[in-house]
Amino acid sequence: MPEAPAYITPDQLCVGLYIQLELAWWEHNFAFSNFKIKDEAQIKALRALGLQRLRYDPARSDCVPRTPQPAPIEAPAEAPPPSAEEQARQLRAAKLSVLRKRLAEVDRKFIQASKQVKALNQTLRNRPEDAIKQAGAVVGALVEAMLGEDGAALHSINGKAADNAYSHPLNVTVLSMLLGRQLGFDAEACHILGLGALLHDMGKLEVPSKVLLKAEPLTRPEQQLLQLHSEFGLRRGQQLMLDDEVLRILHEHHEYCDGSGYPRGLSEAAIGRLSRVVCITNHFDNLCNPLNPRDGLSPHEALSTMFNQQRQRFDEVALRAFIRCMGIYPPGSLVQLDNGRHGLVLGMHPSLPLKPTLILYDPEVPKEEALIVNLEHEPQLAIARSVRPAQLAPAELDYLNPRQQLSYYVEPRQPLP
Repeated sequence: MPEAPAYITPDQLCVGLYIQLELAWWEHNFAFSNFKIKDEAQIKALRALGLQRLRYDPARSDCVPRTPQPAPIEAPAEAPPPSAEEQARQLRAAKLSVLRKRLAEVDRKFIQASKQVKALNQTLRNRPEDAIKQAGAVVGALVEAMLGEDGAALHSINGKAADNAYSHPLNVTVLSMLLGRQLGFDAEACHILGLGALLHDMGKLEVPSKVLLKAEPLTRPEQQLLQLHSEFGLRRGQQLMLDDEVLRILHEHHEYCDGSGYPRGLSEAAIGRLSRVVCITNHFDNLCNPLNPRDGLSPHEALSTMFNQQRQRFDEVALRAFIRCMGIYPPGSLVQLDNGRHGLVLGMHPSLPLKPTLILYDPEVPKEEALIVNLEHEPQLAIARSVRPAQLAPAELDYLNPRQQLSYYVEPRQPLP
């Protein structure tokens, strides 16, 4: 006869016990249902499941359970254990709460970084040496996040959009470093790449704001003046004795591989490898976030345009790598699932381009409590296609609220709930 299963209460858990969860795979956040407890974090997570008892295997455990705490002499009657449906609801609510906190923390870090970029831009005019130090601090934090053991996940930002003057260089920096990591750049190359990306438009400080902010098409003289910003940036960077590769990014980030760019009309072989990276990410962000938001493309449309219509302008290896690390449905994209429901992509990891994190439209759920789903943990769901805002009903569009201005930031990769 097989031995009867052994059970313990959550307060008897300790490191070394072999646990056998009697839950479906989607009802918990562990990699396996049967495992040996290795640290206090797993004990905390097991207790957070809210179960009255847990099954364990004495023969496969390294220790005996802790002695249960004696109950108070006059303890009130225990409430009946929650039903399986209630346990599942509580588990989903706990996972959603954790994920919302994670996304809010990414938002907070983006706002902090955008404030640093704003201060940097203001300092560049009067104390440029201090500005370079500030830029180095921003880039250093991103290098640390990007080059962790499992890289960084990319998120579109939920919070209020920052001023494009500050979000654009931050977007280009984040996306350039993400692409640099995808291309196998080491920490030193990523730091140089990030610094050049953050400062790539430094020369625009010498271009009149009436030209920079003009929404209507520029006249030929205005266009020529604007294009001089790459020359102005090179000159200013030389005065600050920036690294040669950083100077090349300042000078070459509008050079196209087919020779149609400026200021010198260089072809691919003559353009620095880091400059070719920033050219791609700068162009992508300009397509998504033009001066007039009504002209902006969705991230999916921008990637499609760059690959199908403008491919000859860019380093083909780097462009294909950029599409891989952004995913087929980049953060900020509206999508339709194979079950017909619509969602907005919030975040993704380059190693799982088809398994992003989404916010789903559900008219039965209040907007402020909208369901957030990580497709990495939902194998029964898949994205069927990208959709344009005009294809959604007004109620769906208001609920999902795709930003008129897209901002990106990263967090070190960790398992999403």
